[in-house]
Amino acid sequence: MEFQLNSIIGKSKAIRDVLELVRKVANTQATVLITGGSGTGKELIALALHALSDRKNKLLLPVNCGALPETLLESLLFGHIKGSFTGAFANQEGLFEKARTGTIFLDEIGEVPQHLQVKLLRSLEAKEILPIGSTTPRRIDVRVLAATNRNLKDEVDAGRFREDLYYRLNVMEIHIPPLCERPEDIPALIDHFIERHNPELKRNFHGIEDDALRVLMSLPWKGNVRELDNVIEHTMILAEGERITLKDLPAAIVVSSRTASAFTFNLKDALRRFEKQHILRALEQAGQDRKEAAKLLDISLSSLYRKIEELEIT
Repeated sequence: MEFQLNSIIGKSKAIRDVLELVRKVANTQATVLITGGSGTGKELIALALHALSDRKNKLLLPVNCGALPETLLESLLFGHIKGSFTGAFANQEGLFEKARTGTIFLDEIGEVPQHLQVKLLRSLEAKEILPIGSTTPRRIDVRVLAATNRNLKDEVDAGRFREDLYYRLNVMEIHIPPLCERPEDIPALIDHFIERHNPELKRNFHGIEDDALRVLMSLPWKGNVRELDNVIEHTMILAEGERITLKDLPAAIVVSSRTASAFTFNLKDALRRFEKQHILRALEQAGQDRKEAAKLLDISLSSLYRKIEELEIT
């Protein structure tokens, strides 16, 4: 499997530190816990760790531990023998066996039920698994990578995650900081997304205007890199021209930027700002037809004109 570290986009010190840690850890057998918010790119880091390891020519098998019911997850990971439960019509290898001499990536590890946490801990400690319905353990040779958007230490303190499993998984932690902590990575990410989406969307964008870029760099990006990618793709679908401009960005994005930059605890100012944003949304919904916007707002047309003048809406 070919993989280049420059596939992980970013020039910030935070990302450079992550990549340096990936280089140091990749070609070891250490279990790695990848942490970070949703959309930060944890799966990409897992791919890098596998592809830069001496197991790179073997399988990398991912499993989303939060997407499956407990019984199905147990069977998927550890396998089962014929007749061990209703519907078990044949012996079935689990992913730990299928990934032999390769890597298994346990995404959303914080969602694993406690019953399975015990079984998973034994697998990591003893290097063996016990398929459902079997009494004979099977040896495994697999590297384990895990990822979570939860704070597992907090989960341990709350009694929802086993402390011994936490320490077994957390031999080495790679934390991916949220996008809001590294806004200097946003320009490079946008260029990357534009380049990637151009052929998919049959477009020919060559970049983004400075005022539009400033808006995108001012936002908190709670959905991280994934959210930024979605916004760029959405914009490219609807925009005209060859560069993304401020008017091309979704209105909610621009409003959010103005809100973030003009935040105040003064109640009158906050109410004024909300009222202005609400009227702007109504005008946008009404296609700038003020009569129709007044109906949406449930006020008279004269009241709308007065508000537009008071709030300096252009």
